[in-house]
Amino acid sequence: MKLNLIRSRIDKVVEWTLIGIVAVMTLNVLWQVFTRFVLQTPSSYTEELARYLLVWLGLLGGAYAVGRKAHLAIDLLPMMLKGRKKLVLEIVIQSFVLLFATAVVLWGGIELVGLTLTLQQVSAALQVKLGYVYLVLPISGALMIFYSITFIVENIGLLRGDT
Repeated sequence: MKLNLIRSRIDKVVEWTLIGIVAVMTLNVLWQVFTRFVLQTPSSYTEELARYLLVWLGLLGGAYAVGRKAHLAIDLLPMMLKGRKKLVLEIVIQSFVLLFATAVVLWGGIELVGLTLTLQQVSAALQVKLGYVYLVLPISGALMIFYSITFIVENIGLLRGDT
C-alpha cells in the first residue's frame, strides 16, 4: 500500500507540473501572437521558450504515460493471456522498460546534461544553459524507472499471492 501512496503522490506532482507547463506554453504563445500582430514587434524569446517547454512536456508526459501504462505498446499477446502467464509477461515488459529508461533516458540524459554544462552551452535567445533544458531527460528517466519498479514489485506480489 505504501508504494501505491508514493506513486499517487508522484503522479500528482507530475500532473500539476504538466498542467503548469501547458499553462506557461499557452501564455507564451499568446504573448508571441500579441507582440507580433498587435505591437508589430515580435518577442525575441517566445519561440525558443515554446520549443523548450514542448521538450519538457513531451518527455515528462512520456514518463507520466509509463506510470499510467498508457504508453505505446503492442498489447495483442497480453490481452490473450490470463493469470500467472499474464503477470510474468507484464514483469518481462516492465523489465525492458526499466532497461531502456536506465540505459538510454537516465544514463544518456545524465551524460548529455554533464556535457552541455561542461561546455557551457547557452541558448541563443533566452541565454539559459542548455544543460538545464536537457535536465528533463534524467528526471523523466528516473520517473520511468520508478514506475517500472513499482509495477514489477506489484506483479511479483500478485504472483506470490499478496494482496
